Amino acid sequence: MENLSNSLADRMAERFRGFLPVVVDVETGGFDADRDALLEIAAVILHMTPEGYLQPRPAVSAHVHPFPGANIDPRALEITGIDPDNPLRGALDERVALEHVFKPIREAMREADCQRAILVGHNAAFDLGFLNAAVRRTAHKRNPFHPFSCFDTATLSGLAFGQTVLSKAVQAAGIPFDTREAHSAIYDTERTAELFCTIVNRWRRLELFEREQLDLESL
Repeated sequence: MENLSNSLADRMAERFRGFLPVVVDVETGGFDADRDALLEIAAVILHMTPEGYLQPRPAVSAHVHPFPGANIDPRALEITGIDPDNPLRGALDERVALEHVFKPIREAMREADCQRAILVGHNAAFDLGFLNAAVRRTAHKRNPFHPFSCFDTATLSGLAFGQTVLSKAVQAAGIPFDTREAHSAIYDTERTAELFCTIVNRWRRLELFEREQLDLESL
C-alpha cells in the first residue's frame, strides 16, 4: 500500500474529524443481524489526492461461512444468487473474514493519521449492524470502525440527486450501473464508493469555486 505524504494525511484526517471513510457492503441471509447469516463482506478504502478529492482504492472482500445456527432465508438467496454450500466460494470463518478486511483498513488509518474508520454504506445502518454483530460473535478486539457513527449514501444521494435507491442514485450521478451485477458485495461496494466520492468531490469543487469568487471580489 502506497505511503501518503504528511500533508496529504493531515488533510484526510482533518476532512472527516479524524475518521477514515471506508465503504462497506454486506450480503446476508436475511435482515436480522443477530440471527441471520453474514455471507459476503466487501470494503473499499478511500484516499485523498493532493487536490483534496476522494478516490477509491481496490476493494478487499471475503465470502463468509454462516456462523453455527445461523438462519438463512431462501428469499434472500434468490436476490443475491449466493449458494452458501458451494465449495468453490472459498468462504472463510467469520473471524478470519473480518480480520482479512480489517487489516488493510488499520494500515490505511495509520497512513492517514486517522483515529478510527467510519463506515460508508447505502442504508449504512444495515451494514453496520451486521458488522457489529459479527464482531460480537467472534469477540474481535481490533474492530477499526466507529461502533455507531456512519455515512449513509442513501441520505446523501437523496439530497444531491433526489434519489435514494442505489441503482437510480448511481445513474443520476453519471455512473454506469449493471443490474445483473447488483447484490454482489464487491460490485455494490464499488458503486457506492464511486457515488460517495462523486458527492464529496462535487462539494469540494463548489468550495474551490466559492473561494475563487471571493478572491476575485477582494481584488
